[in-house]
Formats: sequence, C-alpha cells, structure tokens
Amino acid sequence: MDAACATYEGISFEHDIFPRTKEPVWILGKEYVTNRGDDNTKITRDIMSRLWFTYRKNFPAIGGTGPTTDTGWGCMLRCGQMIFSQALMYRHLGRDWQWDSVTMHPVYMQILQNFLDKKDSLYSIHQIAQMGVSEGKPVGSWFGPNTIAQVLKKLTSFDDWSSLCVHIAMDNTVIIDDIKLLCKGDWVLRTHCETTHNSCTSSERDRWRSGSKEGVKHRKNQWRPLLLFIPLRLGLSEMNSVYNEPFKACFKFRYSVGAIGGKPNHAYYFIGFYGNNLLFLDPHTTQQAVNPEKMSQIPDESYHCVHPSRMNISDLDPSIALGFFCKTEEEFDDLCEQINEHILSCQRRPMFEVAKKRPPHWPSLELPQRLCDEFNCSHQSDFTELNYESDEEQEFDTDGEYEIL
Repeated sequence: MDAACATYEGISFEHDIFPRTKEPVWILGKEYVTNRGDDNTKITRDIMSRLWFTYRKNFPAIGGTGPTTDTGWGCMLRCGQMIFSQALMYRHLGRDWQWDSVTMHPVYMQILQNFLDKKDSLYSIHQIAQMGVSEGKPVGSWFGPNTIAQVLKKLTSFDDWSSLCVHIAMDNTVIIDDIKLLCKGDWVLRTHCETTHNSCTSSERDRWRSGSKEGVKHRKNQWRPLLLFIPLRLGLSEMNSVYNEPFKACFKFRYSVGAIGGKPNHAYYFIGFYGNNLLFLDPHTTQQAVNPEKMSQIPDESYHCVHPSRMNISDLDPSIALGFFCKTEEEFDDLCEQINEHILSCQRRPMFEVAKKRPPHWPSLELPQRLCDEFNCSHQSDFTELNYESDEEQEFDTDGEYEIL
C-alpha cells in the first residue's frame, strides 16, 4: 500500500491511498481514478466531508438514568445517523459541498447540532434509542437496518426545517405511485394535539388554537424531498454473489446516500467501492462526548474520518438497507430510470423491484400522522440496560431480522 502526505485546509496527515489500479473508485455517485495523483486528494476530501459518527462515552444519561455510552450496542444507531446526515447534507448543502476545519458553515453546523449526544438534539443517540422502544427495542438493544430506518422515519415528523418525506420500501418493492402520493399529496398532517392538547408542546397548542395551518398542510403538487430506504436480504447466511454487481451499481447513482449493514457483529456505513472492495465508515471507535454548551463552537474534527475502511464484498452480511435521496420529482423519475437500466433490465434475479402501482393484494397505503412530541410526554426514565455475562447470552432477536451489534 502506498502512503502519501496530504494537506487539507490546514490539516496535515499521512494516509493510505488507494492502490494504483485501473479500477475506478466510486463514492456516492462520483467516480475517481487513482492513477491520477490529484484524484487521490479529491477522494480524501470527499470522504472527509461525510459526517462520521462513532461510539461516544460520558454523554448525559439516556432518559436521565440510562446508559452514558453506546459502546458495544450503538453501532447501527451510529450508522443510521451517518446515512441520515448525508441526506440532510444533500438537502441543505448539495452533493458537492466540502468540509474544511477552518470555515464553520452555519447550515453545516445546524445539521451537526441535530446529531449531538444530548436529549434535545433531534437525531441524537438519546432520541433514536428512546424512539426505538416503539419498535420493540429497549434502550441498549441492537438495531437492524430496517429498525433504524423505521426509527429515523418517525423522528423526521418533528423536523420542520428539513421537511423530508422518508419512505421505507416494503417486500423489496418500490411503488412509484405510493411515493409520489406521499411526497406530493394534498392531505393534512394532523397531530394528536387536535384532541389531546395537554400532551402537546406549547407551540403546537398555540398553532391549533389560532387555527394556523403553518407546518401542518402541504400544498398539492409541492414535492417534499424524498429519502428512500430499501431494506434487503441478499442471501441466507452470506451474500449471494449474484447480487454483487447490482449492489455496487447503486453507489454509481448520484442520488445514493450509501447503504447500512455490515458483517456479523459489526455495522458499517458503506459509501462506495472499487473492484470488489467496499468502502465504509466504521463507527467502532469510542470517543469522548462533545459538550458544546461549555465551548464557544463545536469542535467538529472528531466528526470527520481521515481513513476510510474497506472490506471484500463477499464478507458482507446479506441484511442491508440502501439509501437514496431525491430533492425533486424529476430526480426521483431519473432514479427510477437509472435503476431500470442498470439493475433491473440486466439481472435475472434483481435485488428489488420497481412498480408503478401498488399490488392489489397489498393493504391500502397508510398516510402518516404527525404525533405529538413523544419525548416531552414519555417517561424519560424508561429504559433497559443489557448486561451479559458471556458472549453466548447475546442472542439475536427472533423477529426474522438479522440484528447487527
């Protein structure tokens, strides 16, 4: 492996560069060639611009009396934060935005604020872990790719700033009409506050008392940016090699925000590939929690990874979830065309299907409701810590979903 010294906005470091090979490197829809010297620096800058969330220790106790670290159980939660933060970066800054250690872009800092390890950050480990209880996961439990997607979907209902439409494909099938209805529908997002004022926040009560529709109704044909999750199982106990090429092809789409999955007992956030090597950000590093309340600004260097990890695609656990972000309806239409051209039309056993209409035997589509603020009206001390005396006691859940530590 070659080594080189790179300078990035005042940061000097030695790093391993990719082998000089004819194989292109793909990172979230961008292609690089490693036998061009300048592309190695571009690869480094691109990877460092992704938000990197890892285990942390000594953060405020979850629920007030719960865990103060997620080491050993939170890696899939951190991977969920990474793929979701990438969608927010696309949403507010665009794919080409790049981080540097000197310029504190206010929008970037606002995105990062949402993921800090404290109870009032919308996508913090605290909120994700407590919302997981609604998915049958006590605080301290392992999550699988589908579970974290479902939890993040629920949390977005409180994010008026980003106003994302999060859709999780069911039964390996993307239904075009369903997604367009959800992103463009002329339906009203109502809250429980309409009938249960006492369990809502004061701002929500004021909104309903005044009759204001602000933040409640979406105008017809006004597309809300889409974050699409496609949970998949690409084999029984190991990755079926027939899916290798279509899985890698997903990272060539400019709408890709990566994939979450990993290998047994380790969850990773996959951002690209070269050859048969998958590139990923690894959350399995325990860092000290950041307390921005005691600082003039967030020290954000620890949220950016210099060294990406890699693994052979044959080592991938078959339980994964793909992520795509489409800011406009035109982008979604283009994504569907790209999927049909590069994944569906050339595969006898496609990873998933894209259909125009909902199959008649499926239940009718449930339109989402905006729940009242569960974190203000729930019991913050409700949690369960997992204490294992041996590795054999750490059994996977029996809900049919492979859980990754």
